[in-house]
Amino acid sequence: MLLEQRTYTLVPGGVAEYLRLYAEFGRESQERILGKMLGCYTTEVGMLNQLVYFWPFESLQQRSERRAELMADERFKVFRSKVRHLLVRQENQILRQEIGLEPRAL
Repeated sequence: MLLEQRTYTLVPGGVAEYLRLYAEFGRESQERILGKMLGCYTTEVGMLNQLVYFWPFESLQQRSERRAELMADERFKVFRSKVRHLLVRQENQILRQEIGLEPRAL
């Protein structure tokens, strides 16, 4: 299993607007095409004005195919056009699970 961590740095004060637009235009397409998101987090300490998304994939091939389908989705194109002005930086990491530990409750 692979875990994709996508970090978006937004203009100061842009998180609320981004999340509103995401709920209205982006999330349905992403979860329909990419699968269920593991989580979306905001930063509290360190670099602020960030959103961090986690998406699971079985392989890089699966990720590549699903991301290509997402980029072709008309509704998701609308979402991207509506949030572009809020984005300062985008980062992406692929994390590989090394040992099969089940997540623990906090």
